[in-house]
Amino acid sequence: MQASTETVFLYPPTPLSARCYSHAKVETDEEFDARWVTYFSKPDIDAWELKKGMNTLIGYDLVPEPKILDSALRACRRLNDLASAIRILEAVKDKSGPHKDIYPYLIQELQPTLTELGISTPEDLGMDIL
Repeated sequence: MQASTETVFLYPPTPLSARCYSHAKVETDEEFDARWVTYFSKPDIDAWELKKGMNTLIGYDLVPEPKILDSALRACRRLNDLASAIRILEAVKDKSGPHKDIYPYLIQELQPTLTELGISTPEDLGMDIL
């Protein structure tokens, strides 16, 4: 008696490729910015939400706009969390990568907020030398 080499399918075979089209609305840049400004402007935001939001934001393939960073820095101030504020600036500098003109532009745009909130940049603290 010889064993059968026939394949038996318990379920009907499914196609190897399937096209999945999203019918979701595409978010504009302005809507994206407004969503994150609103997120960081929540009066009851806690430290975990702040860090989660920044981790998610930094994970995107973009450098956040100054108005988003302004909102995040103000959230740090509400939480009295200077370390997170400096980490945000460090993350943005790192995210700017080889584009040497982005970070100075962001600092220039954020300077009034940094002065108002009493937040020093990593460069002011000598952390760029390390």
